[in-house]
Amino acid sequence: MAEIELGITADMHVHLRDGKMMELVAPTVREGGVSIAYIMPNLVPPVTTIDRVVEYKKLLQALAPKTTFLMSFYLCKELTPELINEAAKLGAIQGVKCYPAGVTTNSAAGVDPNDFSSFYGIFKAMEENNLVLNLHGERPPSKDEDIHVLNAEPKFLPALIKLSQDFPNLKIILEHCTTKAAIDTVRSLHKENPNCKVAATITAHHLYLTIDSWAGNPINFCKPVAKLPEDLRALVDAATSGEPYFFFGSDSAPHPIESKARHVGVCAGVFTQSHAIAYVAEIFHAAGKLENIKKFVSDNGVAFYGLSSDDVISKDTVVLVERENYVPEIIGNDTLKVVPFRAGEKLRYAVEWRS
Repeated sequence: MAEIELGITADMHVHLRDGKMMELVAPTVREGGVSIAYIMPNLVPPVTTIDRVVEYKKLLQALAPKTTFLMSFYLCKELTPELINEAAKLGAIQGVKCYPAGVTTNSAAGVDPNDFSSFYGIFKAMEENNLVLNLHGERPPSKDEDIHVLNAEPKFLPALIKLSQDFPNLKIILEHCTTKAAIDTVRSLHKENPNCKVAATITAHHLYLTIDSWAGNPINFCKPVAKLPEDLRALVDAATSGEPYFFFGSDSAPHPIESKARHVGVCAGVFTQSHAIAYVAEIFHAAGKLENIKKFVSDNGVAFYGLSSDDVISKDTVVLVERENYVPEIIGNDTLKVVPFRAGEKLRYAVEWRS
C-alpha cells in the first residue's frame, strides 16, 4: 500500500475525563493520529459555564499543546439562550451535548428526550450561532414502554426527526450510531431534504463489535451497546461510503481497569484513543474502501463543523502507513491502568506525523 495522506484528522466525540485520568489520556489523542478532538462535557459536575469550559480547555491544552480541542456545554436546565449567545461570541464552545438522563456514564443531570420543548429557546440560539447539537440518541427506560439496550436507539429516532423538522437550520449530530435503523433514518432525512443539517458519527469499536462481543466481556461494554450483525454491516457500509454526513467520532471512554473488571456495575466505555485511526483503517482495508478513509476521519467532520486551517493549532498532517502496530495490554502506570480496545493484538496500519 502506498502511504495515504489523511491531512488534518478529526475525532468529533472524545472523552478525556479530568484529574489523573485526563493527564494519562489527553496525550494519547495525538498518539492515535488525531489532530482535532471534540471534547465531551460529562464531567462531575458537568461543564455548564463559560469559566468551566475555558479552564477545562486550558488544562487539556497544557497536556497536549499540539492538539486542537473543540469544547461543548452539557445540555441542562441551567443553560440559557443568553449564555449560549455569550459563549458563541467568545468562541468558547462549538456545540452542546444532550444526554438523556441515566442512559450512560455521568448522565444523571441529563434531560427527558420525550419532550425537548423546554430547550427550544436554547436550540434557537444555537441555530442562530451555527453551533452543533450533539445527541446521545437513546430513550431511557420507562414504566409505560418496553425500552431496553437493544431498542433504545430506534425508539429515540422520532425525536431526532422532529428536531430536524422544528429546527431545519440547526446542525444536529446523532452520536455513535449503533443500528441500521439510525443509518437508514439519517439517509432518509437527506433524501427528503438535500439541505438537511443532520449528520451522524460512528465509533471505531462499533465497526467491530456485535452483541456477542460484549456479553460476558466488560472491556467491550459501552453505551449504546453494540447490536446485531445486520447493524454492524450497516455501520461499516455508512462509514466507508464517503457520504458527507457520516464521519468519525470515537466515543473513546477510558475507565480504570478495576471499574471494567468488577462483576457488578461495570462502567460503560471502550478506550480507543491511543490507536484510533489505525483501528478505523483495518475496517476500511477489509471493506476495500481505503480511498474513502480520509473523508471519514478528516474531510466530512471538518466540513460539517465549518472549520478552517485558522482553527487548527498544529499544521502537522497525518499519514497512514502499512506497518505492524502493536496494541499494548495496558496503558497507564502503577496507580492508574486502562485496558485499550483489542489489547495485545497487532494492527496492520500505523500513523505518522508530517510537518
